[in-house]
Amino acid sequence: MNRFWRQWTKLPWSYVVLFDVAALSALALAFTLVCYGPQSGAIASKSNGDDGKRIALSFDDAPRGPGAFLNPKTRPQMLIAAMQTAGVKQAVFFVNPGRIDNSNGHAAILDAYTGAGHVLGNHTATHLRLSSVSPATFLADIDKAELWLKPRKGYRPWFRFPELDEGGKDAVKRDAVRAGLKARGLHYGYVTADGWDWQLDSLARRSSEAGKPLNMNALRDLYVENHVEAAEFADRLARKTLGRAPAQMLLLHDTDLAALYLGDLVAALRKKGWSIVSADEAYADPMGQARPMLADTNGTILQMLAREKKVPGPYWFERNEVAEMKRLFNMRVLQRR
Repeated sequence: MNRFWRQWTKLPWSYVVLFDVAALSALALAFTLVCYGPQSGAIASKSNGDDGKRIALSFDDAPRGPGAFLNPKTRPQMLIAAMQTAGVKQAVFFVNPGRIDNSNGHAAILDAYTGAGHVLGNHTATHLRLSSVSPATFLADIDKAELWLKPRKGYRPWFRFPELDEGGKDAVKRDAVRAGLKARGLHYGYVTADGWDWQLDSLARRSSEAGKPLNMNALRDLYVENHVEAAEFADRLARKTLGRAPAQMLLLHDTDLAALYLGDLVAALRKKGWSIVSADEAYADPMGQARPMLADTNGTILQMLAREKKVPGPYWFERNEVAEMKRLFNMRVLQRR
C-alpha cells in the first residue's frame, strides 16, 4: 500500500485527474448494473419486448356444433389429447352458454376442457354481433353468459366480441358497451393473430356435404400455413406498432380442423421460433388496456392500434379475405375428378 501511495504522489496532476475520471466512470457503471440490472423494471420492460416470439391459443364459439369429419362427442377429447401431446398447458375457450342445454352434453365438454387445465371466457350467450343490436341487448346477453360462467372451474373475467365486432362505425354504441364491460369487471379478450380458420372450416364442411372429394393432407397444410403466417404477420405489425414483441393471442375455433391439426400447427409454430404460452401470460400484457378510438372499431387489437398510430401498413393479413381463402381452398384442397 505504501509503495502504491509513493508511486501515486509522483504522478503528474493531469494523470491524477484522468485516473479519477476513469474511476468515477467505473463506479457509475457498476452502480447502474446493480440498480438497473435484469431485475429492474425499466430494463426488464425493454428486454420483455425482445424475449422471442410467444403465442397463446384461444378457441371461439365453444361449444361448437357438429363438423364435417368427426363425431362431435369425441372431438373434444381429440382436441384435449392433441394439446396435451403438444405441450399446450393452458388455452382459453370463449363460450356461448346459450347453446348449452341438458340434452346436448355441451356442459360436459366445457368441464372436460377446464379439467384438462384450460380456461373459459365470455363470448356472449348467443353470439350476438354488436353492430346488429342495441347496447342494452348486447350487455344483457353478456350478463346471461356470466351467470353460467362465473360458477365454473377455470372462469376468467375476459370478454371477446363475436366476429371481433366492437360496434363498427357507431362510436356511441362502442363507448356504451365499453363502459358496461368496465362496470362488470370484464377485461378485453382481444385477438392479435387471425388465420380465418372459421372460413376454411366452412369451405371444407360445405364441400364435404356436397360430396366433393378433398385432399386432407392439403387441407392440413393450408390450415397450418394460414395460422403460422398470420402469427408472423402479427409479430411484424406488433414490432412496428409497439416497438416490442408482446405475447400474441391466436384466434382459433372449436372445430374438427382444430382437433385434427392442432398438433401439426403447434409443431410448425415452434419450428418458426414460437413458444406457446398460457392465456394468462398473454393477457397480462399492458396492450390489453389500450382501447383504440377509431371511426371503425373492428378486427384485431394490433390492426386497430396500428391504424390509430398511422403506422405504415398493411394492417390486415392478406388471407383474411373471403375470395382469397376460396381461391386457395379450390386450388389446393379440392380434388379434381
